[in-house]
This record gives sequence, C-alpha cells and structure tokens, in this order.
Amino acid sequence: MSRIFCNFEVQTKKYKSPMLTHKGTNIFSEIGIFFKEKDVTGAMNTIMNMAKVLRLSEKRLFGTESKCNCKLTQLQVLGLLLLFPCFMIRNAYNYGRSSLYGKFSCKKDVFYRFLSEDAHDWRKILATVSGQLWRKIQEERTSETTSPVCLMVDDTDYPKRGFHAELIGKVYSHVTHSMMLGFKGLFLGITDGFSQLLLDFAIVGEEGKRKNYGMKQEQLDDRFCKEHAEGSHTAERVKEYDESKITLMIEMIRRIIKRGIRFDYILADSWFACSEIIRFVTSRHIKCHYLGMIKMGRTKYTYNGKEYSSNQLVAMLGKPKHGRKYSRRLGCYYITADVGFAGRKVRLFFCRRGKWAKCNGLITTNRNLDFLEAYRIYSMRWSLEVVFKDSKQNLGLGKYQMRHFASQVAMTAITAMQYNLLSTARRFSDYETIGGLFKDAVTGSKEITITDRIWGMILELVGEIAQCFNIEDNQILDMLVNKSDKLAHFVKLYQYKIAS
Repeated sequence: MSRIFCNFEVQTKKYKSPMLTHKGTNIFSEIGIFFKEKDVTGAMNTIMNMAKVLRLSEKRLFGTESKCNCKLTQLQVLGLLLLFPCFMIRNAYNYGRSSLYGKFSCKKDVFYRFLSEDAHDWRKILATVSGQLWRKIQEERTSETTSPVCLMVDDTDYPKRGFHAELIGKVYSHVTHSMMLGFKGLFLGITDGFSQLLLDFAIVGEEGKRKNYGMKQEQLDDRFCKEHAEGSHTAERVKEYDESKITLMIEMIRRIIKRGIRFDYILADSWFACSEIIRFVTSRHIKCHYLGMIKMGRTKYTYNGKEYSSNQLVAMLGKPKHGRKYSRRLGCYYITADVGFAGRKVRLFFCRRGKWAKCNGLITTNRNLDFLEAYRIYSMRWSLEVVFKDSKQNLGLGKYQMRHFASQVAMTAITAMQYNLLSTARRFSDYETIGGLFKDAVTGSKEITITDRIWGMILELVGEIAQCFNIEDNQILDMLVNKSDKLAHFVKLYQYKIAS
C-alpha cells in the first residue's frame, strides 16, 4: 500500500481541493480536527503518512497477488478507497468526476468488483491494520499512563432508503425509538484512555417475531439476492446476520484474545449484561473483568443466601444504616452489594441522583472495585459513541448505498481503517509526546483526551443537569454526543472553560 501513497504524494504536492468540512467547536470529536476548513489536506496527508509506516503485503491481506496485466493492484484500489473521504468522493460512481481520477484513472467498476468480491476476508484485513497500529501504540505508551485498557461493545444504526439491497430489513433504532429501514452495525472497540480503535464488527438484522424483518412479502421479494459460495467469507458474514448480538460479542472477544491483544475490562450497556457474558469473562485464562450497566428488571441475584431482583435489593439496602452512601464528587447516592449471579461472585452498584430519582445499576466481576472508580471506567465506554458520530459525520459510516451485502461489509471495514489511522495520528500529535516511529507523520502539542473530556462533563455539566431534573446520565450524554449541534452554545462554553 505504501507504493500508492508514495506515488500519490509526489503527484499532489501542489494540489488543493475543497474537502469535507467540520465544525471544530464540538468537544465531542476525535478526528474532526483533520477535516477543518482551513486545513484542507489534513486528513489526506495523515492517512498517507500513517499508511506508509504499516507493513502490508497484498498476498497476506487478500490471499493472492494481482495479475500482471492489472492497471491497479488490489492494494492500490484499497489505498484509493481509503482516500475517498478526503476528496468528498461519496462512492465509486462519483470517482470519475473527482480530481483523484486524474492521478489514477480507472472506471467505477474496478471499485464495485473489488468491494463485492466474496473471497476478500475483511475481518482479517481490518485485524491486520488495527493490530499493527495497536502494537505501535502500546510500544509508545508511557509508564505514566494509568487508565486501564478496555474493550467496548455497542451497536449503531445503518439507515437506508431503498428496499432492494441484499438482506435489507427493518430494525429498531434506540436513537429515534422507532423502526427504521436498514442494518445494525455491532462493533468491538478498544481504548486506553488516549486512543480509540475499531477492532472487529458484524452487520446484523432483526428478524422479529414474525420472521419477516418488519417488511411485507412483496418487499422481501424485491430484495437483491446473490448466491455466495459455500465457505466464502461473505457467506460467513451472511450467517452472522441472524445471530444474536451476545453470541457475536463473545466470538469477537475470543478472536481478540487469540490475536494476543490484552485488556483489563469489557464495557457494555445493559443489553449485553447476561449470564452468558459473565460466565465467559470469568472463565478466561487472562486477567480481565466485565463492567456494564444492568436493567432494573426481574433478573435475580443471590444475596445472603436468598434471591432478590435489583429493585428489591435497592429497597432493602437503600437506607443509610443498611449501606446507602453519598458521593459528593458525583453528586449521587449509591449502594454497593456483593452478590451471586450465574454461579459467579459479582459486585453491583446502584446509584440515583436524588432520593426519589430513577435508580441505575452497574455490574462488575471485579469485587475490589469501588463505586467512583467503576463509574469513571464505565464512562470510557462513551468514547465509542464518539467514534460512531465522528465516523458517520466525517467518513460516511453506514451511508453506503450498495445492493451487495459484501460491499456493505467491505466499506464498513474500510471506514474502520480510516478512523483507526486518523485516531492513531491524533494520539501522537495532541495527546502524547511523539514517538520515534510517528515523529515524521504528525506534529503538534498535547490536548485533553476524549475520555477525560467525557469524565469532566460527567463531573460538572451532566451531574448538575441530572440532579436538577432527575434525568439519567446516559440520556444526557446521548444528547451531548448525538445532538450537540443543537447544544453548540453550551458546548462552546464548556470547551472554553476546560481550555482556560
């Protein structure tokens, strides 16, 4: 891949093009700095410089080498696709009208064939790129870094407009609280408090009780269909489409451990808090723990030999003499309870902003963790929401209007690689002193990290709003991350405050 970037750099030294613009006033952004209006070549130069330090082999990535009569190799096509957002190229169809076409002329079919190829193992390709970046990050990581390394699991919406895409269906959106046409992208990310990388993903649907994906029969019949070779990588992805998110999450974590990536915590929301996950985490040979929210429902926990639901535990332990405490730093009441769940010993935390406010719960397999530290570590999960917002706003995550399911998978992997390259560059330009490997790729000074910004918001703005209006913290953070354009005035004030 370095060959295409080296050639392209020589040919575009004098090139200046209008690129994707981004309002840099939003503190919840990790890579937006590369898309500022006054820095039109920032993202392009960063992706090229970062890609050149990777050791990528065409045979290793794709299993075969390109034929000698090919105008562009597979590695060169991948390199061009990585640069698409830098030239406002929305898809392969628009490539012929872009300035990039003048440097590497090829037809749109070159990209469509490449993206729809069933033989390409995009999970392996993403793992190769993200694995190299993560190892370099760990090599440069200073001994002063105290934040734990955490895996983060969450899903995000892929809204679509047409009914003709392969496997298209309706899914429930937790953002709009309604059914929408599209897919769900289930992602596994990793963070050490400075950088966030996307390590793995699966594109899934929701079959529903009627097993019709929320659509009418004529709509199902209009979907594009393609026979995938048995055992091909796309066929494996199609099988994942109907699997449960719990099963996919466990499989993704297994692959991460097998690749030698080590972590301290797995962070997830209440959707993933179940007995299968707790048993899986506690049975690993590596020292890791689970930390996530729980639903205040009917799930039973064993306390002093008896079974109680979460609400029953709160009612029993919710008085000062029975264990309720107050955290001045977070401005909330909390309860700590060591219980049994799924045959394992776990610790539960319950917290509420006021005596009569709604109660939230956390569960962890680390029974040595105190409430404040658990809350701080769990807040790191919100950096994955920032990854989703940045990737959708600047890189077009999930906005691919392609009918081939293989192409949806391919473009998701490419977007993840784009984000990982930019996020790694941001780390060594603004968050840490520049290491030897990256000293020629990035320049700049230290800045406050995303996880620190989120924690600062929780301690000040989120805590105040939640206490005054009895609103849950996660609802406020969701608005700040996903609807911050409407709250730009308050975000600017907070950004000015932390800067001064």
